[in-house]
Amino acid sequence: MSKKTKDTIIQVASKLFSRYGFYKTSMDEVAKVARKAKGSLYYHFVNKEGLFKEVVARELEFVKSELTKILSITNLPATQLMKIFLRKRMELLANSFNYHEILKADLHEHFSFLDDVRVDFAKWEKEQFKFIILKGIEEGLIDKNLNYDVAIDVFILILKSSEIQFFVQNRYDEFAPHFDELIEIVIRGIKA
Repeated sequence: MSKKTKDTIIQVASKLFSRYGFYKTSMDEVAKVARKAKGSLYYHFVNKEGLFKEVVARELEFVKSELTKILSITNLPATQLMKIFLRKRMELLANSFNYHEILKADLHEHFSFLDDVRVDFAKWEKEQFKFIILKGIEEGLIDKNLNYDVAIDVFILILKSSEIQFFVQNRYDEFAPHFDELIEIVIRGIKA
């Protein structure tokens, strides 16, 4: 079976999962909307969990790709880079509706079949924060005595906690106008 068929299935599944959620989306419905035989789905994906995992992984790969573009802007001071990175991160995740499904599920249960996708994204994010913080230390903008491993863990904790408010409780639009102030509070804590 072709890569084109697999991509079509993933695109259709992404739309259905984001609209109806993981539990209310069936493989039958994906096959029907994709206009593919159900066997095509099972050729590429062992089960619905495998399909959802691929959908979420692609969604997060897009987020990483877009955020990587920001990190390639070398002429910005680290604190400005951090602001742009954090603002864009929240904007991208606001439109990552299948990622929201994971957050919702985590309040009631745990999608363990997505653990490696989560771990990969968390590791990637930690590396990006480390890059920005070390750049800031080098520029003299961030406290050189900062324990950046702890600072990164705190950043991640703050971000993950705010995701529940923003995306699960649908308060993103309420808080979005205040992101700059929220980000400034975080950055003030690490400045030199």
